[in-house]
Amino acid sequence: MEEIFRFTVNGEERECRTEQPLLRYLRDELRLTSVKDGCSEGACGTCTIIIDGKAVRSCIMSTKKAAGKNIITTEGLSLREKEAFVYAFGRAGAVQCGFCIPGMVMSAKALIDQNPAPTEEEIKKAIRGNICRCTGYKKIIEGIDLAARILRGELEIDEAVEEGERGYAVGDSAFRVDVREKVLGEGEYVDDVVMPGMLYGGAVRTEYPRARIVKIDTEGARALPGVVCILKAEDVPRNKVGHIQQDWDVMIAEGDITRCIGDALCLIAAESPLILEEAKKLVKVEYEVLPLVHNIHEAMAEGAPRIHENGNLCQKRHVTRGDAKKALAESKYKVTESFTTPFTEHAFMEPECGLAFPYKDGVKVLTSDQGVYDTRKEIAYMLEWDPDRIVVENKLVGGGFGGKEDVTVQHTSVLLALKTGRPVKVKFSRQESINFHPKRHAMEGTFTLGCDENGIFTGLDCEIYFDTGAYASLCGPVLERACTHSVGPYCYQNTDIRGFGYYTNNPPRGPSGASAYARANLPSR
Repeated sequence: MEEIFRFTVNGEERECRTEQPLLRYLRDELRLTSVKDGCSEGACGTCTIIIDGKAVRSCIMSTKKAAGKNIITTEGLSLREKEAFVYAFGRAGAVQCGFCIPGMVMSAKALIDQNPAPTEEEIKKAIRGNICRCTGYKKIIEGIDLAARILRGELEIDEAVEEGERGYAVGDSAFRVDVREKVLGEGEYVDDVVMPGMLYGGAVRTEYPRARIVKIDTEGARALPGVVCILKAEDVPRNKVGHIQQDWDVMIAEGDITRCIGDALCLIAAESPLILEEAKKLVKVEYEVLPLVHNIHEAMAEGAPRIHENGNLCQKRHVTRGDAKKALAESKYKVTESFTTPFTEHAFMEPECGLAFPYKDGVKVLTSDQGVYDTRKEIAYMLEWDPDRIVVENKLVGGGFGGKEDVTVQHTSVLLALKTGRPVKVKFSRQESINFHPKRHAMEGTFTLGCDENGIFTGLDCEIYFDTGAYASLCGPVLERACTHSVGPYCYQNTDIRGFGYYTNNPPRGPSGASAYARANLPSR
């Protein structure tokens, strides 16, 4: 007998005939896009809703468990509540990328409903399950406090502030123009867009960071009803992309060697996300597992496996001024120290998502990256097209911090859309995002500083090594910044700074805010 799960969503009786994550039902069937999908693992809080008065992460609540319960999303807030949160979060400066904000609002509402006058510590406890990567929480806490004061009648909303009639003088905290759509979850991120006839795309990725691909058997997946197309490396006009150096394979071909765990072996487009995931499981890959290059020292070693044909040295820089060797030899005091910094995951709240579709005499892709012109350039290089045939449109971007400068899903969604003639959405899971997109570089550096008897710096000699992972990304520019900024805020007349970036079998490394400056000047601080 078929089970029917009934519950109330924003005051309306609803029923669902399949057991699935409540997040998927709310987004996919009711189109309540304020409920964001940041991880689908209950870790980030972007999908927070209220169930029977309590803040709950909808990705780990099933439709079966929700049966008989009362569910509220940001769309279901009263007009007074909506206006209070919009004004309070805008006035406090609590909104940046906005991806986490509807979840924050729902956690705040659950708190305020139970406790109209919460303390700062109570607010912090209420949002402990909601992650933000932009604001540092201070402004969000202030926004929640301000909303509570408005809702209990202590403060009035000043509509002139949101309208821009006040609050834009020197020293004022400006009310962002995108606050309302982000607080209420009405603004469009790529994953919020659904198009008629849209397919769902994804990649089968290598199980091993370094292995020869002996065979990719896609016959089982091709036979699955609902699979529309499967592409391999030989289907790509030019099987390379790259932000500056075009060294990144779109897919690894049979007979070639993988370079990191994120490498794609084939692309699949299917009628639904469920069919897509089933098809991925049906692809059988035969591997010849090979020894790895784990770190900088292994990459530099004599006889090390070559990650790329040209060897393991990706980039190098040499920055000099004056005569550092002579200045250090004549210094009253010298000190030599070595430092290491680890790679860092950007952990932006919105996983990568791209939606491409045939457009005029070319293709258009909706994306959430940090450089639409560079994305267009990389796609044009891959397709061997004139860039004018490609349109790249950024929707709202749910954080980036340098981690969304390289193409990730844009070019693969384009390939599938051109092959099928239909819109194709490609979206990373959180784990896929972690495996694939470039991280902040791991760095090792040895610094020798000299000073005179008064402590005035006289010279600096340093050697910096980057682990740039499997592909270049922005190794060159970031390495150059590390070298030029290694002097810190001090005035040296004599410096000799050498930088080297090496390929390894780790995920690629790229920019991360002002990362090179922050790390390279550690010794001078």
